[in-house]
Amino acid sequence: MTTTLPISKTILTIADLEEKFNLHVSLDPTFFPEWCQDLPDLTASEVETLDHLQQRFAAHRKRGKVSEGAVDKLLVSPLLDLVGFYEPDFNVRTEESVQYALEEDEDEEILRGRIDTLIVQDQFWVLVVEAKRTIMASLAVPQVLAYMMCNPNPAQSVYGMVSNGDEFIFLKVNALPHPEYSSSTLYALFFPPVNQHLREVFRVLKQVKNLIAPR
Repeated sequence: MTTTLPISKTILTIADLEEKFNLHVSLDPTFFPEWCQDLPDLTASEVETLDHLQQRFAAHRKRGKVSEGAVDKLLVSPLLDLVGFYEPDFNVRTEESVQYALEEDEDEEILRGRIDTLIVQDQFWVLVVEAKRTIMASLAVPQVLAYMMCNPNPAQSVYGMVSNGDEFIFLKVNALPHPEYSSSTLYALFFPPVNQHLREVFRVLKQVKNLIAPR
């Protein structure tokens, strides 16, 4: 018997990830150095653009709630464009459908979901982006990790980013030899109201892009 369930309503906690995917947090400090070690410098032009993006989003944010679509248009998509993920070297997909089959005895459970933005290079998933306005960024982490486990190339590391506009978190998943993940610190853009966290977010994006860009 086959049962189909939505990831967004099935994977709500870290415990759900452990149960469905056997995915556990890595305790190895060298598992995910990409978010904090040897980050690339920013050009003057990049700094100017990032400061403008942050100031513009803050102006919209002052008026009240910013929708999920607006978070993408005002902040997430401009960041991906600025770092170069929209160039022809990468394949950009939006609202990408994914699924993961779980088999137990004679029963099969299929988990399905839809990713906001998926960036692929040479058929390898390199970045899964999810923009969630309505909840804390950390609460979306289990869902994004589940999407990352749907990568059809389990031998490759997958990177993810989740944001609600105010906060950003980066993730890394290795499915083999056993499923493991780790996360970056949480970058809070407006606590305090003026900080350089968006610049740090962009440096991590730049690092990931440099790691997987064609040589």
